[in-house]
Amino acid sequence: MATADFKDRLLAGLGGEWPEPCLLEAEVRGTSEHDGFRIESVTYAVEPGDRVPALLLVPDGVSAQQPAAAVCVWHQHAGQWHLGKSEPAGLAGNAMHHTGAALAREGYVVLCPDALGFEEREQGYKLKGRDLERFLFLKYVVDGKCMAWKNILDMRRAVDYLVSRPEVQAENIGCYGHSMGSTHTWLVGPWEPRLKALVGNCCLPTYAGIHEKELLHCFPNFIPGIFQYGDTPDIAALIAPRPLHLNFGEHDGGSPINEVRKGVKVIHRAYESMHAEQDFSFYIEEGSGHVLSDEMWRRTRAFFAKHLTG
Repeated sequence: MATADFKDRLLAGLGGEWPEPCLLEAEVRGTSEHDGFRIESVTYAVEPGDRVPALLLVPDGVSAQQPAAAVCVWHQHAGQWHLGKSEPAGLAGNAMHHTGAALAREGYVVLCPDALGFEEREQGYKLKGRDLERFLFLKYVVDGKCMAWKNILDMRRAVDYLVSRPEVQAENIGCYGHSMGSTHTWLVGPWEPRLKALVGNCCLPTYAGIHEKELLHCFPNFIPGIFQYGDTPDIAALIAPRPLHLNFGEHDGGSPINEVRKGVKVIHRAYESMHAEQDFSFYIEEGSGHVLSDEMWRRTRAFFAKHLTG
């Protein structure tokens, strides 16, 4: 059970307060037409001297005069550092995870940014891939922060960018992520109240489970000093009372299912304490592993339809 001051402890473990937002100084680098939407290749500033490349998917018929709900899609890890934003945008990678393109075809404005160390944000470093990720994590640790701190900062700036777009209904923004993208979802949720509805697919590794199974997870999962005050479900619970849905595969080795079952109870209690239990849901698919199944995606689509456009 988390301590009463858990959110304060969490902020300290992450690395402390985020800086005041700098100017976005957004730029559009190019535009391409696709089936049902256009893609704008954009960049925007997250910190002075640090710009995030992203792909913005704008559905046909959506404009400043006819704005739409929007979804940030955080990409997966999968040890594929050459892939980032391009996979959910439908331009590369596994068709299972072309989720941003699928949401755009349903009428949502979608933003797919690169996480630090992935795709274009691997460029400019001598180190690459796994070595770069390890270097960046340690670089933040010795500075008194961690990778999760930087990821959250960047994700909050992604919401800033969406809010700045006239095609977006600023009061109807959600986020979705698979695997590391799911981790990003429950990491950013407590700190970004403008996210109205959040969906995480296949990732809630507790520290208890990580230690028991000796799991080598991606670095955003690791927040220095926090386990003495609470575990990852306690972080996700801080999203309450805003709508949250989580999907899991019964045989997903990265999220031991016994720990998942305990974790969703922790989250449910937090929602129940705010009389918002109807706004937390989860689905565990029997026989499935680390995937986005048809049923997981159906539930994701229904969740966004209910909370962003319903």
